[in-house]
Amino acid sequence: MFQWQPIEEFGSITRPAGAAVIYTIVTQYLSSNAAELWSELLCWLLLPFLYRSARQNPYSLGDRKTSKNSLPSPVLRRPSFVVAAGSVSLWVVAFAIVVASVYRAEYKTTIVFLPILSPLLFLARKGFSGSDSTISDTTPSIRPKMPYSLYATIPGTLLIGTFAACTLCSWDLRASAFAAIPAIAMLTVYASFEHASAACHVQFLPRVSFQESVTALAPRVVILVIACVTLDASVFDFTTIHVSATVFLGISKALAWYYTARTAERASWRIAPAIEVFGIAATLDPFAQASEFQAISHVVVSILALGNMIHLIPKPAKRVPTLWALVFASLGPYIINLYVASNALSTAHTFDGHSEKHPVEILSQEGDIKFQHLLRTQSTNYTAAHADYVRRYKAEPPPGFETWFDFAIANQSPIIDNFDLIFDAVSPFLKMSGKEVSQVMRSAYETTESDLWFCSYSSARATTHCKHAYRTFDRNIAASFNKLLKGIDLSKVPDLNFLVNHLDEPRILLPSQAARNVGGRSSFVNGRFNLKNMSGRPVGKEITKYCSDHGSLALKHTRNTHETNNSTVETIGFVSDPSMAADLCQNPQHVSLHGLIARQKSFRLIEGLVPVLSTGALSSMGDIVYPSPAYLEDEFQYAEDQDIEWDKKRNNVFWAGSNTGGFAADGRWKDYHRQRFVALAQNLQQPEKQHHSYLKLVNGVVECVTSKFLNSRLYDVKFTRLFQCRRTQCRDQHSYFNVRSWVDKNEALRSRLVFDLDGNGISGRYQKLLASNSMPLKQTLLREWHDERLVPWTHYVPVSLGMEELPELIAYFTTTDSGQERARTIAMQGREWHSRSLREVDFAIYNYRLLLELARLQDPKRKEH
Repeated sequence: MFQWQPIEEFGSITRPAGAAVIYTIVTQYLSSNAAELWSELLCWLLLPFLYRSARQNPYSLGDRKTSKNSLPSPVLRRPSFVVAAGSVSLWVVAFAIVVASVYRAEYKTTIVFLPILSPLLFLARKGFSGSDSTISDTTPSIRPKMPYSLYATIPGTLLIGTFAACTLCSWDLRASAFAAIPAIAMLTVYASFEHASAACHVQFLPRVSFQESVTALAPRVVILVIACVTLDASVFDFTTIHVSATVFLGISKALAWYYTARTAERASWRIAPAIEVFGIAATLDPFAQASEFQAISHVVVSILALGNMIHLIPKPAKRVPTLWALVFASLGPYIINLYVASNALSTAHTFDGHSEKHPVEILSQEGDIKFQHLLRTQSTNYTAAHADYVRRYKAEPPPGFETWFDFAIANQSPIIDNFDLIFDAVSPFLKMSGKEVSQVMRSAYETTESDLWFCSYSSARATTHCKHAYRTFDRNIAASFNKLLKGIDLSKVPDLNFLVNHLDEPRILLPSQAARNVGGRSSFVNGRFNLKNMSGRPVGKEITKYCSDHGSLALKHTRNTHETNNSTVETIGFVSDPSMAADLCQNPQHVSLHGLIARQKSFRLIEGLVPVLSTGALSSMGDIVYPSPAYLEDEFQYAEDQDIEWDKKRNNVFWAGSNTGGFAADGRWKDYHRQRFVALAQNLQQPEKQHHSYLKLVNGVVECVTSKFLNSRLYDVKFTRLFQCRRTQCRDQHSYFNVRSWVDKNEALRSRLVFDLDGNGISGRYQKLLASNSMPLKQTLLREWHDERLVPWTHYVPVSLGMEELPELIAYFTTTDSGQERARTIAMQGREWHSRSLREVDFAIYNYRLLLELARLQDPKRKEH
C-alpha cells in the first residue's frame, strides 16, 4: 500500500508553501492574454536553471537547514519505487501544460474548473494506493485535527470544489463549458506527478516526477509553445507585448512552479490546484464585481482554498498558522472596497433632506413642464389642426388630412400636431416635381447593391407589397404596414410607392444646393444620386461634410425646446436636450465615439435627393423615419406577467446584449459606444481613464468632484455575444470583457434601472422598456418616429454618448432616497404615457399621416416647389 515516509525536518515546508502562494498571486496580477505564451516560454526556459542552481547552491533557493547533498530535500522522502519518466509520458504532460497555457492566452487567464481538481486528485490517490476503503487523510503525517473535516473526505472536497468553480464562473456554467478542456489537461499534469511516487501503476496514465524530470520536460514544453506562438502569429499576426511585463511574468511563473513543486513533493500534488485557486480568487478585483454576493464569494473561495492548502501540509510542520496571514491578499482589497463604497454612499446622501436640489430634480421638473405644455397645446378640432399645420410648415396639409384627423381623434391620439419629423424629412423632396420623385425612386431601386425595398400601397386592396432585387425576406416591412393599417378607412390615400431601407443603418445624405447645382441639374453620375459603399470604413467625415452648408436636421427638430440654465448640469454633462446632444454637426467628437460612424460592417451611403424610409436616422442624414417593424415582433413585446413590482426589483442598472454597432478591425474598438459602456460598468477601463464625475453638496453648494471609484455593485452589465470583428479583434474582446453565455429576454425587468443604446441601428427593445415598471436610461444618436412625443427626464433619462454623467446618475438613482423616488416616478410616468401614446394604433396614426405626405410628394400633377 502507498505510504508517505516522513523524515526529521518538518518546518522547511512552510517557506516554499508561502513562496508558492506569493508567486502565484504575482503571476495572476501580471497575467495577460497577450503575454501568456511568451511568458510560458520563458518560464520553462528558466525552470531547469532554477533546479540546477538549487543543486549547486542549496542556500540560494532552498531552506537554511537544507544540506547540500539533498536536492532541496522534501519533508516526505520520495518512495524507492519511483521510476524514470518515459518519453511518451513527458510529451503527454508537456502537451497538457501547453493546452492550459493556450486556453489562458485565447480565452481567459482563469481556468474556472481548477477547484474540482482537488477532489479528483483525492480520488486518484485511492486508485494509486490500491485501497478500497474510503479515502481520507489518515496517515500520521497529514492527519486532520478534526476527523470530520470537509477537507478530509471526497464528498467534502467535492462540495468545496463545486462551490468554488461555480463562484469563479459567476454561476454561468454554460459560458464556461470550454474551460473543462484546460482543467482536464491540468488534471492530467498533476495526476501524472502524483502517479510518479505511487505504489500502484495505473495503465495509460503518465508517471512523471517533476523534480527528476524537469530538465527533460522543459524542452518539450518549449518546443510546443514555440509551435503555438508560430501558429498564433500566422493566424492573428504577432501581438504587441510589453517586454518587461512579460519577462517579470515569466520569472514569476517559473518561481511559482518551482516552489509549488517543492511543496507538493513534500505533501501531495493536491496542493497545487489549491494554491492556484487561492491565487485566482485572491486577485479577483472586488471593485469590478456586479454584486456583493459575488465579491464576498470570492473571499470565501480564497479562504477555503487556503484552508485546503494548509490542511495538506504535513503535521507537525512549523509555523503553519502563519500561512493564514496570506488571507489578507483577498480580504484586504475587499475591506478597502467596502470602505470606499461607504464613503461614496455618504457623499451621495448629502442631497437627502437638503433644500438644495440635485440637478436631476431640476431637469425632471422642467421636463414635466414641457410635457404639460405638449399636452395642452394639441389641437382639439380640425380647424385648429389645419391652422397649426399651416403655421408650422408654411404649407397646406396634404389631401386626406381631415380624414386622418378624424381617425386620430376617434382613437384618442394624445398627439395631433407634433409630427415635425415627417414634414422636415419630406420637405427637401418638395423641390422636385412628383414625376421626378417617382423617377428617382425607381432609379435608386434598380441601382446595383442599393439594397432597397420597393413597396407599393394599393388603395383598392388597402394592402402593401414589397419587392427586392435579390432578397426574399423583407424583415416584416409589408406585414407591419398591413397589420397597422388593417380595417382603417384609407379611401383618401391613393396608390403610391415608397422605398424602404433593408439595412439597420441609415442611408440618405442630402447634398447641399451647391452640390446639386442650380436649377436641379446635378453633378452626380446618374443625375440624382451617388451610391457609396463605405462598409468597414469610417464614415464620420463623409456624413458631416455638408454641416457648414445646411446644418443638421436635428436643429429643425427642436422648435419647442430650450437649454437649461444650470451650470452644474452643463459641467457634469447631463443631457437637457437629446436632439442637440446627438447633433453630429454640433458635436464632431461623436464620430469617433460611436461604432456606427467609426466603422460599421455595412454602410451603403446614398448621397442625393432620394426619399427612403428607415427606422432611424443620424442628425446629419435625411432618411424618413417610420416605426420599426421590430417593435411589433414577439421578441420585443412587453408581457405584464413577466414584470414585477418596483419594490421587488433589484436596485441596480441592467443591460445585456451583443457588441453590434461597429465593426472591430483594429484596436479602436475600445472607443465604440457599446464597448465603452460595458468597460465602464465592468470597471475595465485603464487607470488613466478612471476619472468619474460625482456631485457633492458642500456648505449648501453643489460641487463636481472626480474619483477613480465606481460602485460596480450598481451595474449588472455584460456582453452575451461577440462578433462583427476580425479574428484578432474578436479574440481581444473575448479576453477583455466578462462575457455571459445567455440572458433571458425579460431579465432586464428584474432591475429598477434599464439601459438602452444603439446597435447597428435603433434598439428594438426600447418601447418594451418604456412599457415596464423599470426606468429606462437611453443613449442614442438616432432619431426615431416617437422622439417628439417622449419627454426626457419625464418618461426616460437621456444619457450622453460620452457618459461622463452616468456614474453620478446611477449613484443618485440607486443610493439616495430622493433619487430612488424620482426614478420610480419617471418609470411610472413613462409606463403610463406608453399606454396612451405608443399603442399599435399610434403606430398606425403615424404611418397613415406618413402615407399622406408620401402620396403628395409623388403626385404626378405636383410641380416642383
